[in-house]
Amino acid sequence: MTIDLGKPRGILHPQLAHGEFQHDRRAPSPVLAEVVEHYWHVAWDLRGLPAQQQETLPHPNVHFVVEPALTGIYGVHTGRFTRLLEGKSQVFGIKFKPGGFFPFYGAPVSELQNRSLDPRRIFGDDAARFESEVCASADIDAMVLAAEQLLLAHVPAVDANVTHVSELVAGIAADRSLTSVDALSQQCQLTKRALQRLFNRYVGVSPKWVINRYRMHEAIAQLQAGGPVIWADLALALGYFDQAHFIRDFRKLVGRSPTEYARAESHSDPSCR
Repeated sequence: MTIDLGKPRGILHPQLAHGEFQHDRRAPSPVLAEVVEHYWHVAWDLRGLPAQQQETLPHPNVHFVVEPALTGIYGVHTGRFTRLLEGKSQVFGIKFKPGGFFPFYGAPVSELQNRSLDPRRIFGDDAARFESEVCASADIDAMVLAAEQLLLAHVPAVDANVTHVSELVAGIAADRSLTSVDALSQQCQLTKRALQRLFNRYVGVSPKWVINRYRMHEAIAQLQAGGPVIWADLALALGYFDQAHFIRDFRKLVGRSPTEYARAESHSDPSCR
């Protein structure tokens, strides 16, 4: 059965200017659904063409990435991720749910923020075998099978906090009106200090960071949709007191103003400076 994973968010340039670019995702098996959000595969072919830059916004997830010379387990990357694509290559990844990597790691996931970890630290010699199997696979389904076999061989003990944290983060992503830690604290009936400790240990970033990033993902999604945007209203809906602060944070994360980004993505709106 195929599960609809929805449209991926956070990719700043969904289409390359030229060449071939493919992004596929697969859902995990039910037994791993508590810890794995999905598996992903990106491939590109720019042979004989100029290199192109791809950028993505961060998510509150740990990834196990398999790519020649770059294989590793990557903690939450707090800034914009930029990658120059050239030639022909591919990358496969396991995207753990927020909190889902903690049972494998057994230490505060915040230790991995903006850092990578040698997969052998977690999966021993199986990590190298898994990498070889993925690199030898012809399609994403074979890669997913290899990933499932690896994780099932090392599946950790059940941790109720993993489900709780995952649900909290999913709620932040889904509820556009949830724009402050105070509101989250009231909703889940935990103190702000307790939330901070929980997110630090299981997610790797603060609840405020998660809220801010998902609101920025919402802004990007609206710009990519191409409809008219009233910037002051959007800023207010995302929890900003004024348009200027929204534009400042947008520029800091995305690298350009909302207008500049919209124009670059062929959705011109000169009203936001």
